[in-house]
Amino acid sequence: MARPTTSSTATARARPAAGRNTLPGRLSPGMACDTAFRIIARRHLAAVLAQHEGTCRGDPEALHQIRIALTHLRTAIRFFSPMVDDALRPKVWTELKWLNSQLGMVRDLDVAIERVVAETGDELAVIAELQHWDEKRAESHRLLARALQSPRYRRLVEQTSSWIESGPWSTRRSKEAIRLRRCPLADHATAQLTEWEKALLRKAKKLRKLDVEKRHKLRILNKRLTYSIESLEDLFGEGSLTKQKSILKQLRRAQKSVGQLNDDARGQTLATSLNEAVPEAGIRFLDRKREKKLLRTASTAYRKLDKAKPFRSSDLIPDSEPED
Repeated sequence: MARPTTSSTATARARPAAGRNTLPGRLSPGMACDTAFRIIARRHLAAVLAQHEGTCRGDPEALHQIRIALTHLRTAIRFFSPMVDDALRPKVWTELKWLNSQLGMVRDLDVAIERVVAETGDELAVIAELQHWDEKRAESHRLLARALQSPRYRRLVEQTSSWIESGPWSTRRSKEAIRLRRCPLADHATAQLTEWEKALLRKAKKLRKLDVEKRHKLRILNKRLTYSIESLEDLFGEGSLTKQKSILKQLRRAQKSVGQLNDDARGQTLATSLNEAVPEAGIRFLDRKREKKLLRTASTAYRKLDKAKPFRSSDLIPDSEPED
């Protein structure tokens, strides 16, 4: 695996400037969308920074967590579109996408290595194969650590933090812009969750016929809906917690299966680069029986999700807070 890398200095330099406004600690149904976006986005950006040093050191779990936090942040930006769709958003999005791609290569290798280790087979052969995977992982991690300690990364953090707090989206004076910022969170959340759930279930009905690329897009939709519901956890009262947990259970079950299918496809692609040294590497990721089982599990989860009642505004109002 990759050698530990010192990153304390880089982490300190990458801290975002403190927000000028003090925000509530929790979300509430009647909260304006601009306030809600700042609270959610701040949480996820802070989670990215919290895993920076561990990721630079080569810790696979820190890398996994920083990718999750980054995906949460990108999902929040999409969730509050078009409110935040200003002139700076494309630049912020491009830089977050760049960071995700830097993290993605090493994470894909970590997952592939876990798969190789899990299938012990001929121990000597596995040890020889793992050496090639580890060499590739170490090389990719060196590039990642360099990226995470670069001026580009520091600018990304500072620019994203500044945009969240006071980007052009927050000061536009058109009636529509003001309406979007003032819209109660519960109203916007209900509409967005409903729209994304419909889109997901529509695509899920064709799951068994989807190719690798389209299945990957389905997986992204699944993640968006899952992460958005998780980010809105403050809004669910005792009466709707059971419903929220039930929906998340099916989404996570489907996500795990579709995610493993995607990991297999990525692993096979990565294995092609080892074919010269390890001819049998790609075969490890080809398993029709496993693929059928994963597709069956995901399809069952989506059918159960389809039968569940969609979210309503009343689901996002805690019991202690009277409904308007």
